[in-house]
Amino acid sequence: MLAACSTGDGDSDADNDSNPGSDAGGSGEQAPVEPAQRPPVFRYPPAPGAPASDVADASQVRAAMDRLDAQLQVGEIDEDALADVIEFGDARHAWYVADLMRFFGPGEAGTELVDAFGALAGTSIDDDPDSERSVWLSATNHLIAWDTPAYPDYRADKAGLFLLVEPGWEPFFTDTDADIDWRLLSWGGVLIDDREPGDTDGCPRGCIPALDDPAVTDADGGDWYPDDAIVFGIVEGDEALAIPKNIAEIHEMFNLTLGDRRFGVPYCTLCGAAQAYRTDDAVTAGGADELPVLRTSGLLSRSNKVMYDLRTQSVFDTFTGEAVSGPLQDEDIVLEETTVVRTTWGEWKVAHPDTTIIAEDGGIGRSYDLDPLRGRDDDGPIFPIGPADDRLPVQELVVGVITTDGTPVAFPADEARAILSVGDVVSAAGVELVADGGGLRAVDAVTGEPIPSHEAFWFAWSQFHPTTELWQV
Repeated sequence: MLAACSTGDGDSDADNDSNPGSDAGGSGEQAPVEPAQRPPVFRYPPAPGAPASDVADASQVRAAMDRLDAQLQVGEIDEDALADVIEFGDARHAWYVADLMRFFGPGEAGTELVDAFGALAGTSIDDDPDSERSVWLSATNHLIAWDTPAYPDYRADKAGLFLLVEPGWEPFFTDTDADIDWRLLSWGGVLIDDREPGDTDGCPRGCIPALDDPAVTDADGGDWYPDDAIVFGIVEGDEALAIPKNIAEIHEMFNLTLGDRRFGVPYCTLCGAAQAYRTDDAVTAGGADELPVLRTSGLLSRSNKVMYDLRTQSVFDTFTGEAVSGPLQDEDIVLEETTVVRTTWGEWKVAHPDTTIIAEDGGIGRSYDLDPLRGRDDDGPIFPIGPADDRLPVQELVVGVITTDGTPVAFPADEARAILSVGDVVSAAGVELVADGGGLRAVDAVTGEPIPSHEAFWFAWSQFHPTTELWQV
């Protein structure tokens, strides 16, 4: 059942170090594909019908689902129970079948699940190119594209399955008021990071270990990092910090102090997005003095990492900073975001000569490969995202901004840099981009006041902000 899990010797390098059913990655040396040469976009077939309301004999399928759950406790699928679910004929149960695909790889059980999905959905996934990489990926993408509703007991059934993998997720699933779309929640291949703040022992069971209060050096002390390598730059008051991308790819989460402010900095390798949230304004449950400590849960939502607060077990929407479960959701906590500039180390330290940079060993005596992911994401999203906005290639980097009136705007990063390099203006929806050490940051086009921004892959920005405006030359 845990065939998809790859925990290695403790720490995992990324949420999806074990790409389900595919050989992800590549050399990264292929020439870029021109828009006219892009392969045709796969068109999902018409959605299956779903009951408008609960049917009278739902107790029969409930009994079958309970038998499925009981047999899963020993890592097996009850074939007769699965057959009864198929006979019931409710396409909504295809969500649970797709979840099972995540945990059962190729083999007899996997074939049964593919057949069950086809029977419930009324279509085959064989024509989908994604099915060659992973049947689970293809099946889930179909359901997202169709916006197939969940059946009434789906959250509880999904909890029963997922908690077999990681009991630490129980507070997320048992919060019935959580603003989480359970259909979109998937497993990233690693377990929860529930280590105490400052723990440097890594994750014996296999998690993505956050780095708390990393050691830093001045710019001269950062000569170990190549000038052409990517950093994520943050400025707070008179202080600047560079986070090397190779260290971010290992830890994916930092809790640190900069400019007398406390920050949580998640990096979603799958989305290409580093973000910085001020956590010292967030009031924890009951008005306690302890600030949130952000951790990686090991779960994903449409290929975006799901982060949570270690103190209160509250889940956050990583892209928006909004608490979506737990005590912090009850208190309507939304973390305040600040700008993260994606650039090279050489350009950042020239623009910010007094910057610090995370130390070569992170302050924990660890060594970091300069390219730990080795092109893992070069071939596109390897976790379900559903249909992608085809105005741009899925993994083109954009600078994402939310205007003061709440309008999301995206600027293709390479095009924006090219325009700025010849002295022209990049502006849309009242937002102007300005250069910063080889990277980009956003300001109000009229007042010049900073507006929080960060870079992300287009598929990630557009799916979490589906109404986004897109700046074009």
